[in-house]
Amino acid sequence: MSLELSRPAGRRLVPFVLALVIMGVNLVVSPSVSAQDMRTVTEPVIPPVCQTLAANLAVKRGKLVKMDEGKLDTQRLQAALDQCAPGQAVELRGSGTNAAFLSGPLTISRGVTLLVDRGVTLFASRNPRDFDARPGACGTVDHKGNGCRPLLSIKAPNAAVMGDGVIDGRGGEDLLGHHVTWWDLAAQARSGGKQNCFRLIVASHADNFILYRITLRNSPNFHVVVDRTDGFTAWGVKIDTPATARNTDGIDPSGSKNITITHSWIRDGDDDVAIKAGGSGPSTDISIAHDHFYYGHGMSIGSETFSGDRRILVQDLSLDGTTSGIRIKSDSSRGGLVDGVTYRDVCMRNVKTPIDIDPFYEHQRGHGDKIPVFRDIFLEGVHAMTPGKVIMDGFDSTHGSAIWLNGVEIDGVLPHDVETQFGAFTVGPGVVNFTMQGAGVTVSKGNSGVAAVPDCKNRFPGFPRG
Repeated sequence: MSLELSRPAGRRLVPFVLALVIMGVNLVVSPSVSAQDMRTVTEPVIPPVCQTLAANLAVKRGKLVKMDEGKLDTQRLQAALDQCAPGQAVELRGSGTNAAFLSGPLTISRGVTLLVDRGVTLFASRNPRDFDARPGACGTVDHKGNGCRPLLSIKAPNAAVMGDGVIDGRGGEDLLGHHVTWWDLAAQARSGGKQNCFRLIVASHADNFILYRITLRNSPNFHVVVDRTDGFTAWGVKIDTPATARNTDGIDPSGSKNITITHSWIRDGDDDVAIKAGGSGPSTDISIAHDHFYYGHGMSIGSETFSGDRRILVQDLSLDGTTSGIRIKSDSSRGGLVDGVTYRDVCMRNVKTPIDIDPFYEHQRGHGDKIPVFRDIFLEGVHAMTPGKVIMDGFDSTHGSAIWLNGVEIDGVLPHDVETQFGAFTVGPGVVNFTMQGAGVTVSKGNSGVAAVPDCKNRFPGFPRG
């Protein structure tokens, strides 16, 4: 089965149907056929507006005018969100030359949408005290971490963030009263301690949460975390943050199920998408389809996998300039079963490690009894147009990886760039242009239908403007 989008004629808000289409003999008959979001997902529709708020602040060259730094909109934004009925939206609209809102933490209630109009920017406050989860903690490096509240918290079902506007976390700007940015704190934490930098959006127990057409920029930490949620859709989302901004993951589902991330563009300073399965529980039934990743650390699963990552489909993905491409990462301090993952129709260029399946993610931390096991990993129609490394390892002889490759090419790959150990590999019948060999490696021939290597010449659009 395959994940396929079709766009009907008509206005842009006409639903796209995320259809499941039987593809016949061209697919491996395997557990991968059930790897996907189990919902029928359609393009979201912007709900009716319950209240429109006009911008009072000005933007100059993409930044808030400094004289307005103390003019917080937090109270009126929260009041509007609290008063809005389920199924309706609070609209942020420009007013004359004013196009900015400034806020500390906000909570979006059950069934309510925050709608940011085109040309409008919701800026996060640069005052760390506005985000304190513990008195004086946010905006510091200490040994506790978790000292900040997110800009947007969603803790109820059927909420959404929509619109063609921008939410800007201002991670590269100095904190008020300090000559240090949020990203500087993240860099300082490399030497020891934990950064206390806020996340842009955290949705927890937020079933059917939607992100639609919104642009997210410059988060001090992760942009989007979705935790313990059944049903999450990101459609037409742009995430745009510098590659040098540490720990600025794009979208991280954790302990959640029925996830679709589609028609989106992501570039950031860490994982573009990272599917985690730690203490929140397993992550299952996930579709990543029709997306473009630019710089960042690629399409990741892990590093926490001890609760289990299962039934994941990655289809029609381009990665352009990421450090890794197809990436599964864990180690024995946080590992578990990653099972039933299909990568299909994936194009890469200028990717250092196009295939990066690694059960030894952080050697200095990787000592424990949570052993990573990667099983039934399917690569069907994968093409890297520039040379890079291939890593496909199992943990040991009793915790080996099981990987299927059918129509996989890394242009210019050299034998010494391929690292494999403790793995059972099924290869073909589609071409695979490198060889698996090493300790504990077995190779068998696949016979369940040819997967073509995709022609990737026109698969790398520029990051969209505006």
